[in-house]
Amino acid sequence: MADYRRQPFIFVIVNVVIRFINYYAYVQAIYLLGLSPATFLHQPWTIITNLFVHGSFWHLFANMLTLYFFGAYLARLVGNKKFLFVYFAGGLAGNIMLLLLSPVFPFSVAIGASGAVFALTGALAVMVPRMKVFLYFIVPVPLWMAVLGGFLILSLTPGIAWQGHLGGLLVGLAAGYIFRGRGRIFIP
Repeated sequence: MADYRRQPFIFVIVNVVIRFINYYAYVQAIYLLGLSPATFLHQPWTIITNLFVHGSFWHLFANMLTLYFFGAYLARLVGNKKFLFVYFAGGLAGNIMLLLLSPVFPFSVAIGASGAVFALTGALAVMVPRMKVFLYFIVPVPLWMAVLGGFLILSLTPGIAWQGHLGGLLVGLAAGYIFRGRGRIFIP
């Protein structure tokens, strides 16, 4: 396996294993590993562990598919260390935004790698905005449009923590701008 695909693949495997483990202890895992404004001060580890817990098969599938393909592409462009930085900085920023902007729902629990994944796609949307991606594996659109459209659709969907997506996306856009400004990649 190419070196640039290794780290995204490892994250996919870890997320899938955790999903199978929490399938049998779902409620306990969500409250032990998920991020909640009400319990964060007593469970500070959840600012990281919630990135590895997903609520359903489709939640896991969508995040891991995006993580693997876009994560591998970003790692190939900027290297594994910068990929890791963008992934975790995006996840942390998303979680911080969630904690700051969710006082209305203090007892909600946030799970999933969506903030980290939005950071990866945000970086790529700045670095290679015209790259074609296929919505539903059929409709070709520029990456920037898919990222913006995905963010808007998910932000309007009830029960989804748009704050986490926003924090991750902002980190990704900033990282993409910095990476692009350094001129290390060819942008078609």
